[in-house]
Amino acid sequence: MELILVTAGCFLAVSGFAVLVETPRKYILQAGFAGACGGWVYFFSMQNGLDAVPASFLSALVIALLAHIFARIFKAPVTVFLIAGILPTVPGAGMYRTVYYIIDDDRAQSSYYLMQTLEIAGVIALAIFIVDAVFRIRIRGKNKVDERA
Repeated sequence: MELILVTAGCFLAVSGFAVLVETPRKYILQAGFAGACGGWVYFFSMQNGLDAVPASFLSALVIALLAHIFARIFKAPVTVFLIAGILPTVPGAGMYRTVYYIIDDDRAQSSYYLMQTLEIAGVIALAIFIVDAVFRIRIRGKNKVDERA
């Protein structure tokens, strides 16, 4: 039940954020779906013992993959689906905790949350890069085959 609520919450949050960042109306549901899938993967991974960093990586991989698939299906830029869809994976709470512990003058906690936030941001970027590179290689390989024919 909790998994369904988290997934629905991610869908609503991403759909609302998509409206806020002026995603074209015809793509809001797809962006929401990508975010909901990413939120589901993150929550499921955390419930099954993964740490926040690898769970964020898997979540970002799923979101980036769906963004590329939707971009090809709906003939739209990848960023239309990716910008809003990546919202559940962004480490906002980690950044908040970092600043909170800096203000509270707790260096150990602030350092911990800063490192975790940077790691999560890094794996999000890495996941997006990996999916983008795979799609580019696939397209280039397809074009080379077409040129030979």
